[in-house]
Amino acid sequence: MKHVHSGKVRDLYVTDEGLLMMVASDRISAYDYALEPEIPDKGAILTQLSLWWFEQLKDVVPNHLVTHGPDARSVVCRPLEMVPVECVARGYLTGSGLLDYRRTGEVSGVRLPPGLEDGSKLPEPIFTPTTKAPVGEHDEPMTFEQVVEKVGEETAHELRRITLDVYTRGAEIARERGIIVADTKIELGRDHDGVLTLADEVLTPDSSRFWPASEWKPGGPQPSFDKQYVRDWLTSPDSSWDKSSGNPPPALPDEVVNRTRARYLEAYERLTGTPFSG
Repeated sequence: MKHVHSGKVRDLYVTDEGLLMMVASDRISAYDYALEPEIPDKGAILTQLSLWWFEQLKDVVPNHLVTHGPDARSVVCRPLEMVPVECVARGYLTGSGLLDYRRTGEVSGVRLPPGLEDGSKLPEPIFTPTTKAPVGEHDEPMTFEQVVEKVGEETAHELRRITLDVYTRGAEIARERGIIVADTKIELGRDHDGVLTLADEVLTPDSSRFWPASEWKPGGPQPSFDKQYVRDWLTSPDSSWDKSSGNPPPALPDEVVNRTRARYLEAYERLTGTPFSG
């Protein structure tokens, strides 16, 4: 196979048949940096969780999967012409959406009611797309009108519909298992017939915010099953890292690595109802 691309987390290869093999490493990224050390089993957990979600969502949107790869961290998939928009759905207010709301009362041009707090449940899920920035740069919020300008009205409406349908189905299933999906990002592309198709990963701790439903309390940061724990450590006094310095983050201590792995593992086992076997 020919290696064609390496991202912060995934490596991509082309097979002799023209298919793609996507391999999820154990690398973890935050604030546009690949961190050290890696999180053991993370790539396999993300891959196996995405495979499980593809099955749950197959009547909502087609996906790019052809077959499992030779190990737990890889899949063989169809190449797609990717849409130049990051498709994000939010059901709760937090993160960059909260900052936008506090500044403007809106998130990606969607007006929200006054008085919402960090962690507040939104009246209904909203589509909050962003740009797809080059590596090392930040994605920027887009309004729906900007998406229309970029991809056309029909495609923009389909992107919004699919994203919200994926979020709604995922949030319903997760809530039954005691997990709140606060928000999620999905990747969509067109297959050779022009059909919008789900790609990459879906509803994983890397692409979503997962909160334990039993501990949800609006008004501040929520406990999470995702890499927010890593972000919180990096911005805490314990790391001694200045995010604005331009210097790379320090190595993650063993406790942070182990607790992050445990969070990813618990998310997988809660959602799928099966033990992780690697």
